[in-house]
Amino acid sequence: MALRLITAGESHGPGLTCIVEGLPAGLHLRPEDLNADMARRQLGHGRGGRMKIERDAAEVTAGVRHGRTLGGPIALQVANRDYANWEERMSPWPVDDDVAEVHLPRPGHADLVGTQKYKQSDVRNILERASARETAARVAGGALCKAFLRVLGVTVHSHVVQIASVHSPSSDTPLVAEDFADVDGSPVRCLDAEATRAMVREIDSLRKANESLGGVFEVQVFGLLPGLGSHVSWEERLDGRLALAICSIQALKGVSIGDGFQVAGLPGSEAHDEIFFSPERGYYRETNRAGGLEGGMTTGEPLIVRGAMKPLPTLTKPLRSVDIATHEPAQALRERTDSCTVPAAGVVGEAMVALVLADAYRQKFGGDHIDDVLEAVRAYEERIGWRG
Repeated sequence: MALRLITAGESHGPGLTCIVEGLPAGLHLRPEDLNADMARRQLGHGRGGRMKIERDAAEVTAGVRHGRTLGGPIALQVANRDYANWEERMSPWPVDDDVAEVHLPRPGHADLVGTQKYKQSDVRNILERASARETAARVAGGALCKAFLRVLGVTVHSHVVQIASVHSPSSDTPLVAEDFADVDGSPVRCLDAEATRAMVREIDSLRKANESLGGVFEVQVFGLLPGLGSHVSWEERLDGRLALAICSIQALKGVSIGDGFQVAGLPGSEAHDEIFFSPERGYYRETNRAGGLEGGMTTGEPLIVRGAMKPLPTLTKPLRSVDIATHEPAQALRERTDSCTVPAAGVVGEAMVALVLADAYRQKFGGDHIDDVLEAVRAYEERIGWRG
């Protein structure tokens, strides 16, 4: 049984829709299970004026009754409050007044290629759907997946490890779930206080220079069983599915799992995680360079995934472009924008990783009701002697 998530909606349209299909019946849900992550996505130093308008919340319109999933598709609606200011320009139906087209594509955005691919003369027909506003719907759906995973003892967390030139210091001590308890108290969702202050200064400095900033976030997942995913075919390898999920997020240009690019420069004896066994612990590893994945499958160690985000392509001092109506040189579109969304991207990363893992659990264990899933998981744990 597979799990599927699909979204619909435009940045300044009436709202966003998310449909999640494949969750079992009987899963207990509360409104805060959805809306806590919706609020977390709006956090972060460097956000723009849009976040002062929107107060995102997900409304369940199908698939849940009296706080329990029914086993069918779950439909979620996220209203765009800003639609009140865009109703004529973004109306689904023809309007009486002429609405000016946008002809100034932004370098680094979907604008130009989208107009070519979909035969559009108005860049707005592309940018509205390509906008990262769409991730609000993904976070709503991902919150459902996280609620499912929590019942299975799995928790998903994230933190920011780099913004522009500022890096959070690395540590030889592995993180545990409790380390993330106060991460949202940092204005950039960084676990290191000194790095937090430096990141805030970096954002302020580059924002004054009309620049945007990228960076790197890390998602860590605790409580996973060994054996999610598979080595038998390329599309079942969990590392490939995670890479797809992370790189599908707007402005994400790179992904690494575990030590990723660092191990590429090491000899083999220093790149892998040696295997040990004790009657008390069963099989275990003393290092986790692989980031919890070997051969496309989870090892039972914490899953560690990083995403690299480029600076946002909408700049307060626009780059050079070309008017697609006249082909004359022009400045790119000047649209309301954020300076830095790496902290928010980490929350979106959590949602996408949770989606992949929830799907992996559904494919491996099936179950029409959550109790069936738990029973199947317990049987598997007993079979492999899992002591996690």
